[in-house]
Amino acid sequence: MDQDREQGSALDPRYDAAGLVTAVVTDHRSGEVLMLAHMNAEALAATLESGEATFFSRSRGRLWKKGESSGNVMRVVEARIDCDQDAIWLRCEPAGPACHTGERSCFYRRIDREGPTLVRTIEV
Repeated sequence: MDQDREQGSALDPRYDAAGLVTAVVTDHRSGEVLMLAHMNAEALAATLESGEATFFSRSRGRLWKKGESSGNVMRVVEARIDCDQDAIWLRCEPAGPACHTGERSCFYRRIDREGPTLVRTIEV
């Protein structure tokens, strides 16, 4: 166990071999999971500096600010890092749908034994 990383107060993200950490985004009011993305050091720094969620797109190979083309930015209310600093949790105020499909959350399908089922509202 890396006690300084796991119990200390210094921000020291444990990036994977590709230089990324997983970022989970939730609605700060409802707690609903809105999306999952990845961040590199530059994306994390941009997010903390601007207060708007910025990620690293693995498919595009570049930074992207959520909402840069749609206008559906994610204003960060609180950012947290998990115990071993390999995952980020962003509690955000969304300016619109989180998913590029137009759905409120990227997690709009529930998996049952029969397969995925569309779910338009999340029961909490």
